[in-house]
Amino acid sequence: YQYLSRYKREEDLDHFLFTPERTEGTEEECLKLLLEFCGRHNPSWTELSNFTHFLNFQLSKCEKSVFCSPAAGEDFQGF
Repeated sequence: YQYLSRYKREEDLDHFLFTPERTEGTEEECLKLLLEFCGRHNPSWTELSNFTHFLNFQLSKCEKSVFCSPAAGEDFQGF
C-alpha cells in the first residue's frame, strides 16, 4: 500500500523504503488501491492475494538491489 499510494500520487519512489511499523490508510483505501492496480476486472481474493505477494516479493528484491539504489541512478543516468 505504501508504494502504490505514493505511486498514484506521483511521488518520487527512488528514496522511499517500506516501513512495516508504519500504518497508512484504512482497510477500505487499501482494498480500493489493490483493486485499481491488480489489472483484473473483479478479481477473486486468490488473485488479489497472488498480486500482493508477487508485488511484495518484487519490491523487496528491488529495495535490496544495488542496481535500483539511488546511488546507481547517479552513476547510470537514464538506467
